[in-house]
Amino acid sequence: QVQLVESGGGLVQAGGSPRLSCAASGSIFRLNTMAWYRQAPGKQRELVGSISSRGNTNYADAVKGRFTISRDNAKKTVYLQMNSLKPEDTAVYYCNAAIIVTGNLFESEYWGQGTQVTVSS
Repeated sequence: QVQLVESGGGLVQAGGSPRLSCAASGSIFRLNTMAWYRQAPGKQRELVGSISSRGNTNYADAVKGRFTISRDNAKKTVYLQMNSLKPEDTAVYYCNAAIIVTGNLFESEYWGQGTQVTVSS
C-alpha cells in the first residue's frame, strides 16, 4: 500500500555534496515524521536525522553541521543534503517514515529499500 523509494546514492569523493531523495507513494492519509538512517558494514543501523511534519529537524552529532534534512510535503518527499562527506559516512542510507494509511487510525512505520553511498578518500 505504501512505498518509500530512495535515490541519489553512489560513489562520491571525500568532500563531495550529494543529495538523497526519498519519495513516498500509496494510500497515504498523513505523512508524519520522516527520517534518514544509515548502516555501515559491520555496524548497527543508526539515526542520521529526522524532520517532523512541521519541519522541525534533529541530527546525529556525527553529521550535525554537514547534513541537512528537508521535505516537500506536496511531493511527499524527504531530502538529505550531504556536504563535506568523509569516508566514514560510507553506508547504506535508509529512508524511514511514520505514515497514517488512508482508512487507519494510527500511524505505522515504513522503510525504503536503502541506497548505497560510498565515499572514496
